[in-house]
Amino acid sequence: MKRDPVAFLKEDMTELRGNNLEWVIRYLEGGSKPHCIVNGKEVLMLNTNNYLGLATHPKIIQAAIDATKKYGAGAGAVPVIAGSFDLTREFQEKFAKYKEVEASLLCQTGFAVNSGLIPMLVGKPDIVVSDELNHGSIIDGVRLSGAKRVIFKHRDISDLEKQLKEAEKGGARRICIITDGVFSMDGDMAPLDKIVGVAEDFGAMVFVDDCHGEGILGEGKGIVAHFNLQGKVHVEGGSMSKGFGVFGGTVAGSKDLIEFCTNKSRTYLLSTAHPPGIVAANIASIEVVENEPQHFKAVWEHTNYFKKEVQSMGYDTGRSETPIIPLIIGDPGKAQELARILFEEENIYGTPIVFPMVARELSRIRVQMNALLTKEDLNLALASIEKVGKKLDII
Repeated sequence: MKRDPVAFLKEDMTELRGNNLEWVIRYLEGGSKPHCIVNGKEVLMLNTNNYLGLATHPKIIQAAIDATKKYGAGAGAVPVIAGSFDLTREFQEKFAKYKEVEASLLCQTGFAVNSGLIPMLVGKPDIVVSDELNHGSIIDGVRLSGAKRVIFKHRDISDLEKQLKEAEKGGARRICIITDGVFSMDGDMAPLDKIVGVAEDFGAMVFVDDCHGEGILGEGKGIVAHFNLQGKVHVEGGSMSKGFGVFGGTVAGSKDLIEFCTNKSRTYLLSTAHPPGIVAANIASIEVVENEPQHFKAVWEHTNYFKKEVQSMGYDTGRSETPIIPLIIGDPGKAQELARILFEEENIYGTPIVFPMVARELSRIRVQMNALLTKEDLNLALASIEKVGKKLDII
């Protein structure tokens, strides 16, 4: 029998659907706002990383328009050939000042930061000590590096210290501790102050991926500022596409780090630079965060209110301590059904999170707060979440 080289595609998808593990893509027909049109249906959105609501901020939109008119739609090349504009230099200087570091770099995405930079920082003679719940992009970056990967229990400093002692005995050339700042599925924070303290004892490099912390922690500056650790964290990876509402990955740290990244990170070197309009929007976004603290204040007011209410209903929100609020259901089928009914019958858009994003038995809906939500919006969502939760015997 002749082999069918692509039969596995349909077979794998059939298995995923049968196990309630399929990801269904829905399409927005307008801006990313709390009230939006998705697949032709008006819904209340509770599942966007746009925490401060800046994706549709008029100042940021206007900056993108003005820059596009002046510079054009595309960059034309990778950054190191002909794709860097004076706008890029302006952004990087402004972002470094904002983060209170020597220098910064605008990269293609947060994923590209991890998959491109980690393999250059460490290699086969080295050991990476990684939190067990780190993002997939960190896992991929470490795999690409060829370095030995050692896992420490989630946020467990005693276990981290134990793993560092073993790593030191092994005679590694370099030891690098890597952690998310805010863990995107659970909404909890790394104990970065304790991690830095232990790292200093062992001469270990500290790399924090703060994509979900920037904009919401440290008055918007992220987890390093939250713990007053400026100058003590060697590599800060970040993203302009979440709290800042625009697009692009970032690296922040010493001048030496940025020069190293500029010359060695393959994802940076071999990917076309951002369109000028995006860079200008990123600049404007930093200015908005600096000058309009009401967005930061609003997202935290919503977070505290919503979390208290869903917990009182009986929902398990896990370890959440940020605007990421998981409603942990357990069974993936029930998580999918909760999301389906909320969308189709209640006009509430929340995404089910299932394996491999989380363990099968920890399937959930991940709710994320947005500064543009109103108290009326929150109460509407809470009423629906309570009604459907009771209908499905979740609460």
